[in-house]
Amino acid sequence: MREPADQRWCEKVTLGFHNTGQSAVRSGTVTFGTHVIGALGVDWATVESTEELPAPIPAGARNEQTWTVCVETRDVDVRWD
Repeated sequence: MREPADQRWCEKVTLGFHNTGQSAVRSGTVTFGTHVIGALGVDWATVESTEELPAPIPAGARNEQTWTVCVETRDVDVRWD
């Protein structure tokens, strides 16, 4: 889910996580791919920012976390450890 943030060019991005595995997720990262879009709609660059997962997430559990990400976010990648 995305919603406006208090800062210009930023938004609050909420992700839900569901651990469908048999053991707890103890750590990991979320990487946001933030695109810099020019006035004519040209995608000039992608800036990545990485945040820690809201861990631990027990087996079978659901968790949700909200981050403030600046510029336009189009890609999110999760890495489980």
